Amino acid sequence: MKEKQLELLNKIRSMAEEVTQFQIEYWKSFSDFGIWQFWVVILMLIIPLIVLFISIDKGKMLLLGFFGLNYHIWFAYVNSFGISLGLWEYPYQIVPFLPSFALDASLVPISFMLLYQWTLNHKKNIYLYSILLSGIFAFVLKPIMVNLHFFHMFKGVNYVHLFLFYVAFFIVSKLITNLFLWLQQKGN
Repeated sequence: MKEKQLELLNKIRSMAEEVTQFQIEYWKSFSDFGIWQFWVVILMLIIPLIVLFISIDKGKMLLLGFFGLNYHIWFAYVNSFGISLGLWEYPYQIVPFLPSFALDASLVPISFMLLYQWTLNHKKNIYLYSILLSGIFAFVLKPIMVNLHFFHMFKGVNYVHLFLFYVAFFIVSKLITNLFLWLQQKGN
């Protein structure tokens, strides 16, 4: 490894450690157990999990879980990327290292999982309803979150961009799920 490369890696690691310390300090000061916003974020994590546990179709659990995991991964990656680029932020967090954990891991993917289940059980068009759900998240939930300072956008990011992200995550997740279903059928 070259000296310049090692020097830059050491600088990146040092700066990352410093940012982590700032995140912990911020969380302790403004986003811990003592504020109501923390408990709202906890509810955004726990309530969808309870609803999912009660209402998931046990016969389709693996299909729905695979789809939901796909959505979660794409949503979490892009959310993390957007935070890193300074495109948006989540001022209230469950833990300092996972700024949008409640949305990434619970509220959004579970909503899409339950929508998928509903469209399968009622023979409805998943694509149409996913666009509607994406619109609800982008044009209803996110503005509420912005007004309550649970979410901030920067550098020209707007609700249309968020809507397109929600739709894109759905399409990619559905395509990957369809691919695996096709491979499973082909293997049988």
